[in-house]
Amino acid sequence: MSDIEQSWLASPSRRAALLRLSALMAASPIGAAVAQPDPKPLGQHRRALTLAEMQTSFDFEPVFFANVPQSVYDYTAHGDGSEFTLRRNRQAYDWVDIKASRAPVPASQVDLSSELLGAKMKYPIIVAPSAAMVPLHPDGEIGMYKASTAASAVMMLSINTSTPVAQVAPAAPGGTMWGQFYPVESLANTQRLIDAYQNAGVNNIFPTVDQQASNYERTNQDRNLGGNVRGGARGAGAGAAAPTGSARYRINGGRLWYTWEYIDAVRKMIKGKMLIKGILGPEDAKLAIDHGVDAIIVSNHGGRSMDYGPSTLEVLPEIVAAVNGRVPVLFDSGIRRGADIFKALALGANAVMIGRTTRWGLAAYGIPGAQRLIEMLQQELVQVAAAAGCAKLSDINKTTVKTNFV
Repeated sequence: MSDIEQSWLASPSRRAALLRLSALMAASPIGAAVAQPDPKPLGQHRRALTLAEMQTSFDFEPVFFANVPQSVYDYTAHGDGSEFTLRRNRQAYDWVDIKASRAPVPASQVDLSSELLGAKMKYPIIVAPSAAMVPLHPDGEIGMYKASTAASAVMMLSINTSTPVAQVAPAAPGGTMWGQFYPVESLANTQRLIDAYQNAGVNNIFPTVDQQASNYERTNQDRNLGGNVRGGARGAGAGAAAPTGSARYRINGGRLWYTWEYIDAVRKMIKGKMLIKGILGPEDAKLAIDHGVDAIIVSNHGGRSMDYGPSTLEVLPEIVAAVNGRVPVLFDSGIRRGADIFKALALGANAVMIGRTTRWGLAAYGIPGAQRLIEMLQQELVQVAAAAGCAKLSDINKTTVKTNFV
């Protein structure tokens, strides 16, 4: 009897034996085709759709899913805990109605251009920061930057980039890039992070405080039921430090310490504009302005932080009222359609940020896919604005919508 058969006989559990059998099958030519089962079969589809056949952002998601490993999909798709906030972010758009206009305007007459923190924008749409794009597509962050520039959109680069900012920043001449980072307690290390951006010519920088403490339960289920039990809920290339000794139960040791004194110190390090990402209440919005921020980003990290929190769309109006025009208010989380963008703008956002959807586009079709997805959202927004009788950005206001938050 061979050694492996002897080990099966002495297996401490049926599960261990099944895992070994699975490993044997995965290594064989027969098992290679089913080593990673597809939990979302295409059903009646007989071929993959081409880029030209994409009609909405939702069409990109299954192509993205088919193109990447399960771990990369999980990192992009999942949210914190039970994913209540992830779902609520999407549901909230159903609770805002766009009022029909008796005087619609031709789409050709709609001009939604504006200027935001020194950047001239053709549309109030920004590519949000998201980690590790090379696992999505070999062009990675460089590809996303080229796509956003071609679509006349500002791009925000994540500090957890899989391509150094010094390589990304010069890749799209004429583009506009802003930089994101997570607070680190060492001011010396903070300065190094900020210097890396500023040395590359990226001067509008923002700390993110909405990613407080997350546990991606569905990601862990996929991982552990596959037999590879690991601690931490970080997705492929997420880039954050693993939980330390202070993280006994789910909470990363690098979170939950942020202070306004730290924000004061960061403000002195940034040469350009300073934004702060993750504001979910009017009181914090007022404090952020008092501490010198130039713009506020209303965000719950796309439902990836603090399960059972509010959707961003629900809290946007009260934050806008508290800010009272003193600084721009940006908005993200849950956007999938041009109508979603219109609703956020109507409730007071000066611009919106899209994250997951741009990842779908890049992973599905590379640079052309990311560009096409951004342009589709831009044109959807124009069509909605035209139907609502809004010829310019300032026409999109609270009189154009009716809220029914529950």
